[in-house]
Amino acid sequence: MHFGAPDPDRSRERERHFVKWLDSIADEAAELYLLGDLFDFWFEYGRAVPKGYIRFLGALAKLADAGVKIHVFAGNHDLWYRDYLVEELGATINRDPVTRELFGHKFYFAHGDGLGPGDSGYKFMKRVFTHPVSKWLFGLLHPDLGIRLALWLSSLSGDHNYGASHLVGKFTEAEWIFQHANHVIAQQPDINFFVFGHRHVLVRQKMESGAEFIILGDWIQYFSYLEVSESGIELRSFPMNKEQESLSNSLLS
Repeated sequence: MHFGAPDPDRSRERERHFVKWLDSIADEAAELYLLGDLFDFWFEYGRAVPKGYIRFLGALAKLADAGVKIHVFAGNHDLWYRDYLVEELGATINRDPVTRELFGHKFYFAHGDGLGPGDSGYKFMKRVFTHPVSKWLFGLLHPDLGIRLALWLSSLSGDHNYGASHLVGKFTEAEWIFQHANHVIAQQPDINFFVFGHRHVLVRQKMESGAEFIILGDWIQYFSYLEVSESGIELRSFPMNKEQESLSNSLLS
């Protein structure tokens, strides 16, 4: 979702739409897996969290109060979760890939950043950013300064329309995240589905092992999600307008 980007008004528009989707699944959902980058930046100070996102957090609280189990994965933009969502929502915070069995199928869930070979520069920086000393030092900044600085740095990556030219496609052996899935399946051949976020593209393809490799798209251009139920596993979309509905129908058909 990258809530907070690219500016408050457009972020709030997407936030309202995501809340509509959360309301639409409330009667049927048992578990909700949010695979990272919910926020364009998130840092929990001792007694402060970033301003905003009240509709989103309120909708999550409503689901949690109704008994829905919420699983939040730390993404590369919201690395610094502490205990706020745990205490307020009873959420489970995941910083590493998670394997779960649902309806007789074994799923491997992860955000997707830093997985597989290569990208050594990012992996090094992630270790630096997540080191307790780094978090302590950043926490010394006043929240107004720290959050403003972090949002400015995030804005340097552009308008968050990653993957606009990719649409639905297939990943090749050259993709690090696909190589990671192949490595995992060699160790755990009973996995049926690999599900990732991070890349802002829609991908669903068969691997040589027979498992399926899925990247969920995003809620910036695709408004896509994976529904897992007794009746099957399906990529779906909850578009904001007719143009997005037409795009989603063409991609998901």
